Amino acid sequence: MQRSSIPPPSKTRVWLRRLPLLAILGAALLGALTLRDELDFDSLARHRETLLAFRDAHYLWAVLAFLAGYVTIVALSLPGGTVATLTGGFLFGLFPGAVYNVAAAGTGAVLVFLAARWGFGASLARKLEAAGGKAARLRAGLQENEWSVLFLMRLVPLVPFFIANLIPAFVGTSLFRFAVSTYLGIIPGALVFTSVGSGLGEVFAKGAAPDLRVIFTPPVLFPLLGLAALAALPMLLRTVRGGHR
Repeated sequence: MQRSSIPPPSKTRVWLRRLPLLAILGAALLGALTLRDELDFDSLARHRETLLAFRDAHYLWAVLAFLAGYVTIVALSLPGGTVATLTGGFLFGLFPGAVYNVAAAGTGAVLVFLAARWGFGASLARKLEAAGGKAARLRAGLQENEWSVLFLMRLVPLVPFFIANLIPAFVGTSLFRFAVSTYLGIIPGALVFTSVGSGLGEVFAKGAAPDLRVIFTPPVLFPLLGLAALAALPMLLRTVRGGHR
């Protein structure tokens, strides 16, 4: 009896699967070249009265437009993510502004993750596993400490936000773990920048610019480092126990 087999996907189907991520990469490059001066703090300062008037007249539409705009910025990796977070605080206050910021940034990140996993992630993860050697060991190490690594990438932003959305997709992280670690992991940073945004009224009145170095002050930095240490603790304990064995 002839053994049945599943035919490999056609080249057309493969490229269709990769199209969303390629479109995101193209939009990111185009945005970096053309939108850097349109999605910055000066632009927010120039349009602040218009934004406030629209919010006061159409609050629900303002919320929906803000969420859609922020999700688009993150999903297409456009410049202006920090300004979008400040805008959320400026328009809606610390609460519910922080909720809107976390919801939008997290949703945009999930969309990038899904595009990367659908287009490249699944096949790349299988290739890494089949390749063996250092690549397979690296992937196995990441999977063994997956929760710690995912939370560390969000709490300690040494890895750019866009790259932190791609790496988990390429090593086979589940959507559930990625989404949970993303939505929860960005809360501390979102609270800080939303708080700064909620005070922009006084900053605009003085004709100044917000001091984003606040994140490096001890009252903010030390709690963030404490959360990062807590996230890394399981990984450190696992490493120590492995060394003893």
